[in-house]
Amino acid sequence: MCGICGVAYYAAGGDSRPGEELREQVSRMCQALAHRGPDGQGIAVLGQAALGHRRLIVIDPATGAQPIYNEDRSIAIVFNGEIYNFRDLRRQLESRGHVFSTDHSDTETIVHLYEERGVDCLHELRGMFAFAIWDSRRQRLFLARDRVGKKPLYYAEADGALWFGSEMKALLQAPCIGRTVNPDAIHDFLTHQYVPPPQTIYREISKLPQAHYLVWENGRARVERYWQLQYEPKASITREEAMERTETLVNEAVRLRLESDVPLGCFLSGGVDSSLVVAMMRRHVTGPLRTFSIGFEEAGYNELPYAREVAERFGTEHHELIVRADAGQLLPKLAWHFDEPYADMSAVPTYYLAEMARRDVTVALNGDGGDESFAGYERYRDLPVFRRWGRVPEVLRATFAHPARVVSRRFPESAFLANVRYVNDVTLSDPAWRYTIMLIIFREDMKERMYTPEFSREIGGRSSLDWMLSHYRRADLREEIDRRLNCDVETYLPGDLLPKVDRTTMAVGLEGRSPLLDHQLMEFAASLPTSIKFPEQRLKGLLKDVAAVHLGREFVERKKHGFSTPMEHWFRGGMRDLMRDLLLSERAMRRGIFRPEFIQRIVREHESHRVNHRHRIWALMCLEMWFRVFEK
Repeated sequence: MCGICGVAYYAAGGDSRPGEELREQVSRMCQALAHRGPDGQGIAVLGQAALGHRRLIVIDPATGAQPIYNEDRSIAIVFNGEIYNFRDLRRQLESRGHVFSTDHSDTETIVHLYEERGVDCLHELRGMFAFAIWDSRRQRLFLARDRVGKKPLYYAEADGALWFGSEMKALLQAPCIGRTVNPDAIHDFLTHQYVPPPQTIYREISKLPQAHYLVWENGRARVERYWQLQYEPKASITREEAMERTETLVNEAVRLRLESDVPLGCFLSGGVDSSLVVAMMRRHVTGPLRTFSIGFEEAGYNELPYAREVAERFGTEHHELIVRADAGQLLPKLAWHFDEPYADMSAVPTYYLAEMARRDVTVALNGDGGDESFAGYERYRDLPVFRRWGRVPEVLRATFAHPARVVSRRFPESAFLANVRYVNDVTLSDPAWRYTIMLIIFREDMKERMYTPEFSREIGGRSSLDWMLSHYRRADLREEIDRRLNCDVETYLPGDLLPKVDRTTMAVGLEGRSPLLDHQLMEFAASLPTSIKFPEQRLKGLLKDVAAVHLGREFVERKKHGFSTPMEHWFRGGMRDLMRDLLLSERAMRRGIFRPEFIQRIVREHESHRVNHRHRIWALMCLEMWFRVFEK
């Protein structure tokens, strides 16, 4: 696990850049990524290109330093991630005559695969990755990200060059790259709690989307997709066969992710997914197995007893930490590490979890991905309030719709009327709208009242849901559950969950690995009929049946809590002053984005217990903190 960065210039007319200038530029970029790779730095100047690498030593400590080259040094790579099938790939490549210079570096397999297959080398890689290859013969820069987006990669075109880095702060070291704040990104962030790709908070910088590669050649960038989950055709399989195959794939995915030359452990939430990963780890780890859990003082948020139960069952060396309301002091640090506004509240406990684990291990497995492949979220069968309201005959709900809108507009201060109107409209909407609006922070009708007229004009009436709706409405998907799963795999997973784990673990120099996001396991799950994967709308039914063999039926069927935080209580207690400073101060109001009376109202409603605005308040706090950390 590392940080990568670099630049490639287009040498039009034979112009050349001094090598020392390139080295200095990339050195500054590397320093901005030092937290991702605290164990070393490598820079290569390669004619019109320069590659930089910050290293976190996990595999091949003696000979795995980067950049790494092919035999004649015409191809160089810097790499962030892990290739879990690298040993098999290396044997195949050596049998075909390739000569390796490292002892057992997974990075070097990519160089030789690229020699043989060019950009098609991506199809043979099993793992998480973001890498850059400079092909000096073709004067080509080749950038790529893994299939689901575990490892980040940003890029910008400026000064006749393409710049790239694992985080935006590396690109911001280049004076030629601007920092024009993108109003559309703010608009989208306030909907999704993250900025969707390919845009970023800055107009001049882009994200390379997951499962995409970029080729920079002859001064032009070309971006292509190379992988997408296929939900058809459905497998012809029995429930028993599906359980057996699922367990085999989970076990294999865990085994492959135990490759390490440094200590490793596992995040253990006490939920089904991470507990199943621990159970599979114990099959292969005969010695000490370290697990790490986070809890809270507030009732209803603490799942430490379930984590302890799993730790005792599998004999792990278990570590725990209680997170308290003073966690607000972490917000400036999170803003810096995420580079742009990001508002998933679980980033706070995840950071503390990573920080605790790093004291004992360098690699930590986790249970991310089970929900998106095996249908684990409550929204996959609609939220309970929508199900109850939906039982009212549609003709009555349709008749009620217009008066509800009129009355709610007549009394804009009433959160109750606004919510009744919202629930009614949701149950009348088409399935795509009904699903996507379950995932948003600020509704469009709220934004109409929240934005200043000046900011509204900058947005120009653009809907921030179009991006998500386009994924939901994927043409080749027939089943409703597949549409919902695919939407999350394409949006929520790479936009929210995976950046959270990457930034919080990399902030402390810890490598996070996600066995349940192994692409072969995901492809198998996608092929399963709904009746097997999601039987009678039982959340994560198949995976729970597999886990029950190892954890017990009572354990896997208890109510799912998720990795949530008691922010609603903290905003009325230990974080109240911070909340008020970030949202109500003159400094915040001068930005001209929000109407002061709207922000004052949601703070007042939350403090008085009238409405739980915790997600909205946290999103606004994260946005203001981002401005304060990054504004010049």
